Amino acid sequence: MGTVCFIVDASVTGALLPRHLRSIRQSGLADHALPIIVTCAHSDERLTDLEKRYHAHGLVTPAHTLGARLNQAAYISQADWLLIALHKEPMAAQLWYLLYPQLDTATDALLINAATPRFSERLLLHFLSSAVTVPPYIAIRRAWLERIGGFDPELDEPALLDFLQRLYACPTRLKTLSGESLGLARGSPHSRSPTSS
Repeated sequence: MGTVCFIVDASVTGALLPRHLRSIRQSGLADHALPIIVTCAHSDERLTDLEKRYHAHGLVTPAHTLGARLNQAAYISQADWLLIALHKEPMAAQLWYLLYPQLDTATDALLINAATPRFSERLLLHFLSSAVTVPPYIAIRRAWLERIGGFDPELDEPALLDFLQRLYACPTRLKTLSGESLGLARGSPHSRSPTSS
């Protein structure tokens, strides 16, 4: 599987940042040795407290856009697989436990959704002509991230959508996973650990 690093940006996750960090640490496999890099534009006491509580590394870069912050975190981590938060929705802790074996497959990237969109949701997206939807997380091989040029360092929030569009345009071995496809029931609580009953 290689090494794994989580990258979570405070501006992307907003007030739900602690839930993201708790979910990662409660997975059962993401012990304190598994690195989490929290990127942000401004340092504050809350971030310092979260770093200590969840054994995360804070990366504060005031002059950088979101794209540049994510690229810098990827460079610093040097992990084989990067699991990057792409929006506010945290994932269930059990999902991470079930996801890790998927990192041993012949893929370049995994799009990770909490649940498979219902037919009505897919139909609505089709009619709204949404070419690309942003999943909660992506797992991507470092080599593939570098090959497609990483995130656009000139872009802030649009960097995520731009990155996904380039990912789809390349011959990426891409797989989409959801909690349901990995065996979680729809609506599983976000705070349960894989060992709870």
